[in-house]
Amino acid sequence: MTRHSGGAVGGQRVLAAVALALLVAACSGAQPTGDGPARTAVPSGSPPPVTLDPSPTDAATSSPVATSESTVLVGAGDIASCDSLGDEATANLLDGIPGTVFTAGDNAYDRGTAAEFADCYDPSWGRHRDRTLPVAGNHDYMTADAAGYFGYFGAAAGDPSQGWYATDLGAWRIYALNSNCAAIGGCEAGSPQERWLREDLTANPRACALAIWHHPLFSSGDHGSDERTAALWQTLDAAGAEIVVNGHDHSYERFGPQDGDGVPDPAGIVELVVGTGGGSHYDFNAPLANSLARDNTAFGVVRFELYPEGWSLDFVPIAGASFTDSASGACH
Repeated sequence: MTRHSGGAVGGQRVLAAVALALLVAACSGAQPTGDGPARTAVPSGSPPPVTLDPSPTDAATSSPVATSESTVLVGAGDIASCDSLGDEATANLLDGIPGTVFTAGDNAYDRGTAAEFADCYDPSWGRHRDRTLPVAGNHDYMTADAAGYFGYFGAAAGDPSQGWYATDLGAWRIYALNSNCAAIGGCEAGSPQERWLREDLTANPRACALAIWHHPLFSSGDHGSDERTAALWQTLDAAGAEIVVNGHDHSYERFGPQDGDGVPDPAGIVELVVGTGGGSHYDFNAPLANSLARDNTAFGVVRFELYPEGWSLDFVPIAGASFTDSASGACH
């Protein structure tokens, strides 16, 4: 499973990596960290470009955003494969972006084994492990009890029998949830995770909250919408949460604020599908209502600025990709 390079080919990859690292640093205004060699390539055979709504009407963008000190949260899902160098390209972006990193599941393909975490994830996103809030995906659970995932991330991933946890990031409450529901006793109303979420929202009230899990309730991508997390969404929505971030579909999609039935609601949740960490790209199905921006050509990360009273986001593509997206809003 280990990536190999040697001879002239290895030399060319190193030269290309150095050039990419310099280009990423120039675009980000930061210098490369020098934490390790950076290798990058975009897999061939990507589907035709699909980008929508260059100037979407988004209720969130008209909301004021506070100008006081912010914290940064950056990441993506569907990340590392030893058959792709897309994860190296997105890891190079992280090198130039300070703050807290998150994953949105499917961290190491194909089965989330300990060897795949060591050989495929660790050489790229692994250098940011100490600042990462991880979330598990279905491929991580293809190893029994997601043992490779929990073994790699340790206490940062929460109780291995649960896989959910919460933390404060500046003024925000961040929820890392587990949408592999069958493995943890369900996700429906009254399930252990939903009860814990409801109790934590009550015990830790915040003006601003964001949640991350793998399977999206709404998606126009190849996998489509997944209703298993509907109760988690409804619990967050009732508490006034702002943002839900998912992966699973290997594409980028942003929805306007909406309720748990997908009905536009200025007080609802903004959902992003960010399965762009480097694994591969998927096609789109017919767009769902309230889908404001979509792309399936660019690997990249979403970068949040989290303010005490609001938020902004930017999709940051890897070098050579052109798709970008941005939005902002005030906390409820």
